[in-house]
Amino acid sequence: MNEGDSKIPLWRQLQAVAGVLAAVRQGASGTAALEAVPSSLRPGVQALVYQVLRSLGRAEALRRLLASRKPPAAVDALLCTALALVWDEAVAPYEGFTLVNQAVEAAKHTAAIRAQAGFVNGCLRRFLRERAALVAHTQTDPVACWNHPAWWIERLRQDHPEQWQAILQANNRQAPMTLRVNVRKTTVDSCLTRLRGAGIEAWRNGEFGVTLASPLPVQAIPGFAEGLVSVQDAAAQQAAPLLLQGLSGRAGLRVLDACAAPGGKTAHLLELADGEVSALEIDPVRAERIGQTLQRLGLQARVQVADAGQPAAWWDGQPFDAILLDAPCTASGIVRRHPDVRWLRRESDIGQLAATQARLLTTLWPLLKPGGRLLYCTCSVFKAEGDQQIQTFLAHNTQARLLPSPGHLLPHFTVGHGDVLDNQDSDHDGFYYALLEKRAA
Repeated sequence: MNEGDSKIPLWRQLQAVAGVLAAVRQGASGTAALEAVPSSLRPGVQALVYQVLRSLGRAEALRRLLASRKPPAAVDALLCTALALVWDEAVAPYEGFTLVNQAVEAAKHTAAIRAQAGFVNGCLRRFLRERAALVAHTQTDPVACWNHPAWWIERLRQDHPEQWQAILQANNRQAPMTLRVNVRKTTVDSCLTRLRGAGIEAWRNGEFGVTLASPLPVQAIPGFAEGLVSVQDAAAQQAAPLLLQGLSGRAGLRVLDACAAPGGKTAHLLELADGEVSALEIDPVRAERIGQTLQRLGLQARVQVADAGQPAAWWDGQPFDAILLDAPCTASGIVRRHPDVRWLRRESDIGQLAATQARLLTTLWPLLKPGGRLLYCTCSVFKAEGDQQIQTFLAHNTQARLLPSPGHLLPHFTVGHGDVLDNQDSDHDGFYYALLEKRAA
């Protein structure tokens, strides 16, 4: 907790966490649900929400043992919130009896479930009495053990038979805060020196990255306001250099960032090469974020609110030297950073999103010059959105040639740290990259 949280009763935070969980179960994103929480409560509530979402499979399995019938949604959300926080004494944020007492207080202070406070109290106190036996009973449930939906676990077993357990373990860890250094204005070494001079522990992560030992508000990061650094995961930092390799010195370079919000990859392209960059975003609100990002960094791009899949509405007819297609996807590679995603997605989403990805690839490929390059990427670990998508595209496009590419980068964490030079051996989210070159007809 931060200092301000100590003045807020824990029951109020648990009440808000249960509300966020209920909203996620109804299909709201965790980010949107948290924005509805009063600002005075939000920092503490967010930390607790993330812990709950990372243990939700276990909590739901325990609740099924404690209540023969599923209780009303609001009661169930509060019960699962408390169980997710209390089940593992090693990582529980508060002592067990405190959590139980405060969860009961939360029920008493919530009009819709006040009459169920005794039920909540009985379930949670039974859990404290029978903790070892109840937890042991859930050990045979894969969803309880891995805290991911059953279909997700099975998909990973099929796609990554040697690494599926490591992926799930990484997903259940808190992601670090990684910065991308703006090499137009400074260097990684200079950034590290400035951070350490301010008493901030940090280390190199990849060619352009710096990872902080502890996350900070962006306003507290030295150099952020001046545009010296941006927040961006190490895996995402590979996009711009991959696309620009061998092209950055080309005169009159024309680059398209087809799905650009919030603008991190657009900015990185401009930090690394001179040229004209067009950034597309179909959502007007998210498009505004691109402009804000570029303004802070002192960069300029042609930002358009447009659907990349409808080029007749925005393309000027001049082909591009390079196209970055960061396609809409399940976001299955960034669940350590957004733990709600695993509970929001349905298995059917994969096929629907894969169809969108294929349509965008087919639509944007004709806009590329012969000799130009298209970088296809998704923040997904599912092969239907990565390797299988590209193999299908190559089978139907004889002009396309796959250049050396990272392929599937699986989520990875580093127990220790140091000056790690290779992104694939450092701490990063899950991603997929395929660099395609267009042969002359």
